[in-house]
Amino acid sequence: MSKIQVMSDGTLQVPAHVEVPFVTGDGIGHEVTPAMRKVVDQAVQQAYGGERRIVWQEQLAGQRAFDELGTWLPEDTVKAFADCGVGIKGPLTTPVGGGIRSLNVALRQGLDLYVCLRPVRWFKGVASPVLHPEKVDMVIFRENTEDIYAGIEWPSGSPEAQRLFAFLHEELGVGKVRFPQTSAYGIKPVSSEGSKRLVRAACRYAVAQRSGHVTLVHKGNIMKFTEGGFKNWGYEVAKEEFDGQVRMDDCIADAFLQNALLYPDRYDVIATLNLNGDYISDMLAAQVGGIGIAPGANINYEAGRALFEATHGTAPDIAGHDKANPCSILLSAVMLLEHLGWNEAATLITQAMEHTFAAQKATADLASLMPHGKALGTKAFADTLCEEIVR
Repeated sequence: MSKIQVMSDGTLQVPAHVEVPFVTGDGIGHEVTPAMRKVVDQAVQQAYGGERRIVWQEQLAGQRAFDELGTWLPEDTVKAFADCGVGIKGPLTTPVGGGIRSLNVALRQGLDLYVCLRPVRWFKGVASPVLHPEKVDMVIFRENTEDIYAGIEWPSGSPEAQRLFAFLHEELGVGKVRFPQTSAYGIKPVSSEGSKRLVRAACRYAVAQRSGHVTLVHKGNIMKFTEGGFKNWGYEVAKEEFDGQVRMDDCIADAFLQNALLYPDRYDVIATLNLNGDYISDMLAAQVGGIGIAPGANINYEAGRALFEATHGTAPDIAGHDKANPCSILLSAVMLLEHLGWNEAATLITQAMEHTFAAQKATADLASLMPHGKALGTKAFADTLCEEIVR
């Protein structure tokens, strides 16, 4: 057996030699993904002495898939992620024109990866725009399948937009569209089931790995039945399933963005809808050094599927110049190792990063902001981490 098995209680049975499909990605993916694999292989070897290893299985997606196969997201790639229950990918380009709006969204929805998990922490030595980045230590649970990811839109002036307004006005008595002839329209679905499974996952995580404190972030003061529904359903989950285990509160999204800057240590696990989660994740990442050091995972806990990813773009302006920062996909690989239960290897990587940053060594984007930063290329940075791992 080389694939992960999901047991009846939801736990994972992981073989010593486990298959992990990966997509190199586009642009700087060709540099950061090989760097990640090199560091991960070194950490696994150091931690387990050859008894465990990752069997990497390359899959195609993005520009390379389109160039070779004529499709941006081959069915075989989606099937490999589903069959193996785990995978990791570099950044993917967004196709221009019709078809798939986003490959990332297509993968998340196609595999029903309803949790976008984004932990945010600071590494000593990394420059930050805030005075106390060490106080930023949160985990965001962002809903991945509803809200704007399932949004339906009609452009201004289209027949569909006109028909929708006619229905709203004539059938439902809606009269507050100020400029109906030139308005574009959008509808976002938010369900009880989708909201509850997201909040349930956040609560389980908070109880098992954090302080038990969950904050629901929403805009329910304005959108009372979508965002407000999310808040109400979240409280129902806490009361009915985690009474006495979880300390739950909630915060309006705009207030949270302010509070997270002023009082970041008041928050721990955040559960929120898709659009809010997008804003929150990037804002918090900026406090600890930027999107280049922000990891991410997309998970369906019930199905036992998890796809880890670089959270940044393809950065074509620096692609091929050995300047790219591999920390996002590296820290996502740390999350992958933790997901497998290979915590010893995961710890070796984070410790190596801590030592390297403390020595003021990093790729150019981070080193340029350090008082005595020494800029390393992508390959040299990966080599430095490998040296730290075996030290």
